[in-house]
Amino acid sequence: MREVLQSQMRFGEIAISDIEFDVRSRDEIPKLLIGLQAIYCDIAIRTQIFAALTDLVPTKINPNDGRRGMDLWKILVLGTLRLSCNWDYDKLMEIANNHLTLRLMLGHSIMNNDFRYALQTLKDNVSLFTPEILDKINMIAVKYGHKIVGMKPDAKLNASCDSFVLETDVHYPTDINLLWDAMRKIILSVVFLCVQAGLPGWRKSDYLLKKTKKLFRKAQLTKRSTSKNKQKKGKREQLIIAAHLTYLDLAEDVINKVEETILEALSSADIIVQLKIRQIQGYIAHAERQIDQIRRRVVEGESIAHHKKVFSIFEEHTEWISKGKAGVSQELGLRVCIVKDQFGFILHHRVMQNETDDKIAVPIIQETKERFVELGSCSFDKGFHSPENQEKLRELLDQVVLPRKGKLSAINREIENSEEFREARRKHSAVESSINALENHGLDRCRDHGIKGFDRYVGLAILARNIQIIGHVLQQKRLKQLQRLETMQKRPLKQAA
Repeated sequence: MREVLQSQMRFGEIAISDIEFDVRSRDEIPKLLIGLQAIYCDIAIRTQIFAALTDLVPTKINPNDGRRGMDLWKILVLGTLRLSCNWDYDKLMEIANNHLTLRLMLGHSIMNNDFRYALQTLKDNVSLFTPEILDKINMIAVKYGHKIVGMKPDAKLNASCDSFVLETDVHYPTDINLLWDAMRKIILSVVFLCVQAGLPGWRKSDYLLKKTKKLFRKAQLTKRSTSKNKQKKGKREQLIIAAHLTYLDLAEDVINKVEETILEALSSADIIVQLKIRQIQGYIAHAERQIDQIRRRVVEGESIAHHKKVFSIFEEHTEWISKGKAGVSQELGLRVCIVKDQFGFILHHRVMQNETDDKIAVPIIQETKERFVELGSCSFDKGFHSPENQEKLRELLDQVVLPRKGKLSAINREIENSEEFREARRKHSAVESSINALENHGLDRCRDHGIKGFDRYVGLAILARNIQIIGHVLQQKRLKQLQRLETMQKRPLKQAA
C-alpha cells in the first residue's frame, strides 16, 4: 500500500510546519527544503500537489493493498533534492540516512532514527516520476511562486526563451570503440545466457574479451604517417587496414558463434532467457552496423554520412551538436529549450530530439500559453527567427522580441531600434543566468539512462529549481525580518549608552 504522507504522527516526530532552518545558510539544501515546507503548509497547494502525486501509483494497482511502499511525499522530496544538488544515488542515500533536517522533512522521528534507505529503493521510487506528472506539479509550484513574489492577478508575464545542450553520460564516440562496446556486452551477455539456460561453452569468454580489446587497442593506436614520402605513407596505410581487418575478423567470428548459441537457447521457455536473447540481438545489430561502417571507411575509403552514425549504443538518443561556442567544438547530448519569466521561474521546457530552435519557437510558446494564459511577451535570440515564426508568434503574444537575420527593411529596423524592443533585448540575457543555474543544479550531464530517463531528469531539475527559487524568496524575507528584529533589540542599548 502507498500513501502520499502518513497522516498519523508518531511519538517524537516533528510536524513539517514546525521544522526550523538556518535563514543565513547559503547552501541549496535549506532553500529547497524551505520551498517544500511552504508548499506543504499551504493547504490549497498541498491538496493539488498530493492529487498529482497519486498519479505515481499505476492505475491497475490498488494503493491500499500489498506491503507499505515509500510515501509519495518522500519521493518528491528525495527526487528534487537529488537534482537540486546534482548528486548521484549513492550521495542521495548517504544524505537521506544521515542529514537530520532532511529526515525531519521526510517524517522520521528520533524514535526511528535507525531506519535506513536502500540504494535500489531510492532508484526504483524516484524512477516512478513521468514527464507528465512533473509538468503538472511544476505548473502548480510556479503559480504558487507567483503568489509568493507578489505578482498581481491582472499582471502579464514577460518571458525569455533559449536553448542549451544537456550532455548524456557517454564517452567520445569512434566507430572502433563503439564496436568494442557492443562486443563487450555481447560476450558478457552470452555468458549469462548460457548459465541461465544451462548451455555448455564460452569457457574462454575472458580470453575472448582480452583478445578483442587487444586488437581494438592496436587498431586505435595505429596512426597515419605524417611523412611526405609516399612509400612510407602507403606502407602505414596498409598497416592501419590490416589492424582494422584483424579486429573485424575476430568480431565477426565471435558474432557467428554467439548466433549459434542463441539458436540453441531459443527453445527455452524461461522468460529471462528470452529477454536476454533480445538484448544480445540488439547488441549484435549495433556490432554489425559498426563493422560495416569501419570496413567502408578504412578499407574502401568512403565517408559515412552524418545521419547514419550512432554516437552511443547505450544512449541511442545522443546527438552530435556543434553550436559554434568558443572552446567547445561539439557536445554530445540533446538540446533543451526553456521559457523563463521575469521572476526567474521556468514556466515550461521542451526536450528537442532532431529539432532546431526555429522549429520549436511556435510550439513551445503555444504549450506555455496553454499553461499560463497571462503570458504577454517573450524574447528570443536570432536562432529562433523565421518569417513564419514572426507571424505566428504575433498572434500568440502581445509583444514578440525576436531579432531578424540579415539586412533589415526600414520598417523592421524601426521596430528593432525602438526603446521597448531594445529594453526587452537587454533583459533577455537573464535567461542565460537561469540556464547556468540549471547546469549547476543537475543539468550539466544527465545521469539517468534512456530517453525516458532523460525526460524525467530534465523535468525533476526544472521542478527542483522552481521550488528552490520559492525557498530562496521566503528565506530572504525571513532574514530581513530577523535583521530588523536584531536592529530593534540593539537600539535600547545604544540609547542607554
